[in-house]
Amino acid sequence: MILYEYPFNERLRTYLRLEQLFRRLGELVSRTHPLDHHFALVTLFEIMDVAARADLKADVLKDLERQKHLLDGYRGNPSISESALNAIIAQLDRCFTALSQQNGKAGQALTENDWLMGIRSRLGIPGGTCGFDLPGYHTWQHSDPAYRQRALETWASTMAPLAESIYLLLKMLRDAGVPQRVAASQGQFQQNLPQGRSFQLLRLRIDPSLGLVPEISGNRLLVSVRLMRMEPDGRLQASQEDAAFELTLCA
Repeated sequence: MILYEYPFNERLRTYLRLEQLFRRLGELVSRTHPLDHHFALVTLFEIMDVAARADLKADVLKDLERQKHLLDGYRGNPSISESALNAIIAQLDRCFTALSQQNGKAGQALTENDWLMGIRSRLGIPGGTCGFDLPGYHTWQHSDPAYRQRALETWASTMAPLAESIYLLLKMLRDAGVPQRVAASQGQFQQNLPQGRSFQLLRLRIDPSLGLVPEISGNRLLVSVRLMRMEPDGRLQASQEDAAFELTLCA
């Protein structure tokens, strides 16, 4: 099944973008080829660009605090495992403390590294990191892979409190959803959303053998899915077929 996710607000869009970048960074750092480590640095700079938003850290801290407050309300409930509740609240506390103790924005310490910032400034130029432009970087790329990995892990560690916080918040949000099997009639599906609930994320799983691409739109009142079929030239054409897929709304 292919999973598609659709965020209902800009804050969650930012969280999902950062999650994708953090996962890509982890994948690239674990490899050894210089080209992989080059794109690990590119990804690190992309994370810094996203994390530079002034209110991002405050939003994450508010969400961690909000989740802790909600879970505290379950204490004493006989249908809730106290040990499991304590474990997740402790995890929220750890993330909150680590992120709040970090000075400035995520990755701000890296901006004081002139060597890294020199590479960052050249990335906007096509082919700007060639050996004749940045001989020091060219030398670094030919150094021992383990040395490069240690350096990348050190630089990435400045982002760890933000990454762990976002991973935890998104996991809790996804776990709150209940999957349902739905059907699109002639390639179209719509569902009214219940009033009084604020959904943040839609998750859609569809069988890749159907060859269909979902185009998702939504607001606080309605979600809509239009199924498309990809032509050989890459263009999408509306499908007129009936098809089933799995839908999860996360609040």
